Amino acid sequence: MRGQRAELRPSRAHARGAAIAALVALAPLLPAAAVALGSHEVDTALPYLCTLPSGQQPATVRIRATVPDRAAVGEALRPTDVSTTVELPAAAVADLTALKAATVRGETLLTVGASQDGRRTDVTWRGTTQPAAVPAEGPLALTSTGDVPALTTDTPGELTLTAENFAVDLALSAADGTATTPASLSVTCVPGQDPEGRTVLATVPVGPGTSTGEPSPSAPPSTAPSSPSPSSPSPSSASSQPAPPTGRETTGGTGGAPKDPADSGREAEKGPKAVAENEPGAPADRRAAPPCITEKPTSTSLAAYITGYSNVRKLNGASLIPVSCVQIEQGEPVIDFRPDGTVHLLQKSVGSLSYQGRKQSPPFTSTFLTFGFAPTTATLVLEQAGPMTVESDVLLVFPDNIAETYIRVPLVLRVLDVEVNGTRLDVGPSCRTVKPLTSPEPDPAKYPGDHLVLLGKGQLLNGTDATGYVLTSGGPLTGEVTVPAFKGCGAGGENLDRLLTASISGPGNYIKQIQGQTCAVGVEVPTEGQCTEDRQPYVVPKPER
Repeated sequence: MRGQRAELRPSRAHARGAAIAALVALAPLLPAAAVALGSHEVDTALPYLCTLPSGQQPATVRIRATVPDRAAVGEALRPTDVSTTVELPAAAVADLTALKAATVRGETLLTVGASQDGRRTDVTWRGTTQPAAVPAEGPLALTSTGDVPALTTDTPGELTLTAENFAVDLALSAADGTATTPASLSVTCVPGQDPEGRTVLATVPVGPGTSTGEPSPSAPPSTAPSSPSPSSPSPSSASSQPAPPTGRETTGGTGGAPKDPADSGREAEKGPKAVAENEPGAPADRRAAPPCITEKPTSTSLAAYITGYSNVRKLNGASLIPVSCVQIEQGEPVIDFRPDGTVHLLQKSVGSLSYQGRKQSPPFTSTFLTFGFAPTTATLVLEQAGPMTVESDVLLVFPDNIAETYIRVPLVLRVLDVEVNGTRLDVGPSCRTVKPLTSPEPDPAKYPGDHLVLLGKGQLLNGTDATGYVLTSGGPLTGEVTVPAFKGCGAGGENLDRLLTASISGPGNYIKQIQGQTCAVGVEVPTEGQCTEDRQPYVVPKPER
């Protein structure tokens, strides 16, 4: 046997060598992706100076991402596996304790500069954190994750990504799960003094040849990217995904005046730019979307799809809430002049879920390990138990308009079917929570009762797309929910209320929903790329954790 193995080794080595030689010989004939050079990880901790109620305090921001080793002209360069960890000092913990905050949930915004050959544009890397307990003392570390915008360039050369300003918006909850006063705290940070002068996250060579990037959605893979549209979209036509702000964008000189004035405009358009993320849902996504047709629409009727995840804290898992149809009637906008001199644009709208003529989500299935060992599959549905309100507040500050939107809706969680370890449990026709899901409410006097609260924050940059969340263009909405006890569960004399309550009910369940671009269904000519021919939402969003 030993002799046989000795005879096989040279044969295997010869086969491997022949295979490698064949790949090398065929490399010029293979697609670019087949000979891609791969990617590398970025892991950088940088000092920042953050403004807190107690004053400016030092903090550390650690940025992790995976970026391609190289890219090609006209292809999208998209960092993946992006996370941002901010370690706030003990002074920040003292500020949170003074506000009686027991848990915090953060939304982070990191400005990333993309520079190439003297030209630069800024994009925003957004992320959300899981709820975290405020420690009794010492620092507080929060890690956020999220998808970030892709970049593309029509110019060869090194593309450098640098870390710029950072901000984190903290939603605060008291020990009993209610919102504190104030209910949130915004922390803004600027890069601090780094002994080594580090701000560069990555440098990616861009050339005309093979790459590890992806084709830019704005142009076919085999062609150079098209020039930007001469007119920027209005906020109502902004992307369904949070598009990055253009921020400041500068163009370096070329050493001489162009012969044709038109060439000057084209030259200014060159260099790095954010990839538009307003592509409609793929056919597979549309198959997952339920019908969303508005009966008797008005001139203010909107329709959109929404989907996302909700944590189930007791089961240490997350439940995917399927693509659902939301129909909205926009209210009249009101200009509000505040005593502090600021001007706000306020709008209150109403809406509802819609599925087969009922105000509910489509049924969805979730599988967890109940009590840590028993595989349990439940079929659930969210039923709307009262009006949905959408309140938008846009602070009008040139050139940035800051938007904040609260969505409030009472939702009852109904259980249709349960299987434990493959055995079906008959929960009966009336198994549901005893009352609607409950979120910390920042203004309980104005909005009493049990209801879910989702918050979306965004910006409307003059002359450019919206970023973050805006009602008409969509984006991420986050919140925290308490699942009440269950009632009416069981059949044939068997009461399953306590089992489901012990398994699922409880506070601290983080929820993140992504709303897609709305369709203005009541207008005479629906907008292409926003509505289908039969006036349903064109964009189907993808869920994010």
